[in-house]
Amino acid sequence: MTRARALLGCIADDFTGATDLANNLVRAGMRVVQAMGVPTAPLDAEADAIVVALKSRTIPKDEAIAQSLEALQWLKAQGAEQIYFKYCSTFDSTAEGNIGPVTDALMQALGTDFTIATPAFPDNKRTVFKGYLFVGDVLLNESGMQNHPLTPMTDPNLVRVLQAQTPSRVGLIDHSVVAQGEAAIRARIDQLKAEGVRMAVVDAVSNADLLRLGPALKGMPLVTAGSGVAIGLPGNFGMAPSNEAARLPAAQGLQAIVSGSCSVATNQQVMDFIKAGKPALAIDPLRIAAGVDVAAEALAWTEGHIGQGPVLVYSTAEPSAVRAIQGKLGSEKAGAMVEDTIAAIARGLVQRGVRQLIVAGGETSGACVQALGITQMRIGAQIDPGVPWCHAVAPDAKDGLHITLKSGNFGSTDFFTKAFAQLLA
Repeated sequence: MTRARALLGCIADDFTGATDLANNLVRAGMRVVQAMGVPTAPLDAEADAIVVALKSRTIPKDEAIAQSLEALQWLKAQGAEQIYFKYCSTFDSTAEGNIGPVTDALMQALGTDFTIATPAFPDNKRTVFKGYLFVGDVLLNESGMQNHPLTPMTDPNLVRVLQAQTPSRVGLIDHSVVAQGEAAIRARIDQLKAEGVRMAVVDAVSNADLLRLGPALKGMPLVTAGSGVAIGLPGNFGMAPSNEAARLPAAQGLQAIVSGSCSVATNQQVMDFIKAGKPALAIDPLRIAAGVDVAAEALAWTEGHIGQGPVLVYSTAEPSAVRAIQGKLGSEKAGAMVEDTIAAIARGLVQRGVRQLIVAGGETSGACVQALGITQMRIGAQIDPGVPWCHAVAPDAKDGLHITLKSGNFGSTDFFTKAFAQLLA
């Protein structure tokens, strides 16, 4: 029987971020369905939470606002009792947004005068202290994110970053308050609201902090955060962790990986796969720009290897190589060409019988999911923090496809190998 009302309605600004959020909700006991883009009809599956995945992180802010408001209206029509705007755990955005502008628009649409903001995700070593974002032991701007090709992050002070994106006053709920729990957090919120603050960055350096924060957010119309805060919300709806929430159909079919991420973590994962002697093919953006059908070449190459285990097709490169290519082609053109090519390869792989597919990179994941015609996914078990296996039906995989959409910065070095091992265990 289909649930008449969803409890939690989520809007994510990219596709891997959406599964990252859904993963944490599933771990906390919620049945989660992820929609790719705003659905055109009511949800037809049982779910406690619905995540609408958008590709709105780097598009013009007016478009991001419009898409987010459309998602909000659909989620409200499904009866969502609370809205969660999810962005990256590295808070990455362009100089003018889109985190601040989208948050302002959602607040206005929901008629609320206060929300919180925190990308903290301690399981993936993203922590916030005194308003500063750390990635592992270093500040955000020393983590490699300062070299991101689309959203370079050079300031680790989240209050400052967010304040530059919004006319709303931004404040801070620091760790000394969070450590005291729900009552202290609620009192600090009341104090900030009395001072005219509409958004507050929240410190969190551990899961215990997020679990203390969760109850203080009960009844808040809008929560904005990375995926970490999700672990503390299902309890507000009477949910508890359950293996049943993550159950997916049995895996079958061929295995493949496509990667368009240039992050440090994905570079290491690609190298680990290659060092293990497994088949991997690098694609060259300059050959794509020259008019070569690189997708057809890659698919022809995979046919000689794919029956013997997982294959990898990647455009992953070091920051210096990425900058050189962007210098020749322009960053937007280079990114779009690679995404389109990898998406064509992903679809070709599924047409050739791949039913277990890893996609690495946020923008790449969005392009691949759209090329595959996937409109909805059921979220399964976690592989690594923030990265679950999912199951979907697609035009070229009517028998079902297991897919994982891995954010570029997520996953252990051996992620590509252990993901398949876990799925078949």
